[in-house]
Amino acid sequence: MGVFKNQGAHLGEFDTSLFNDSTSQFAAKLGAGFIYEFSEGNLDKVQTNINELRDLISGSEVIEDNHKQHLLKRLERLQSELHKKMSDLDRFLVFVGDAGVVMGKFGKDAKPLTYRIKDIVNIVWRTQARAEELESGAPNPFLKQNNDSEE
Repeated sequence: MGVFKNQGAHLGEFDTSLFNDSTSQFAAKLGAGFIYEFSEGNLDKVQTNINELRDLISGSEVIEDNHKQHLLKRLERLQSELHKKMSDLDRFLVFVGDAGVVMGKFGKDAKPLTYRIKDIVNIVWRTQARAEELESGAPNPFLKQNNDSEE
């Protein structure tokens, strides 16, 4: 079976039924896939935090230029792939790691960044927890809660 209908008479007319059949077979083999879905409100919060982080990083007098450029590129990549539905959250984790290095180097001077990053981490955690069907409101075990004591 050809990809084009009536290959001699209507050269160039694409046979969509073959394409649709192939697409359906491919989707059936892969299953629905795993998708992380941000609520509209959380998506807006992440966008706001990213914009605020960009302003803070650009205007920072304590972060060295090479770190600024690195973080700004990470934010740009993160924002370019930010959608309501995502197949993975890897970009968030990479950014958090890079931002952690900057916060470790500059300590309290980087504190304004910390609040926005923590908010993003909490949103990502809730989104992932919901996708993984964890109990609603389950705390992230790696983030110390305000009322937790050190063990």
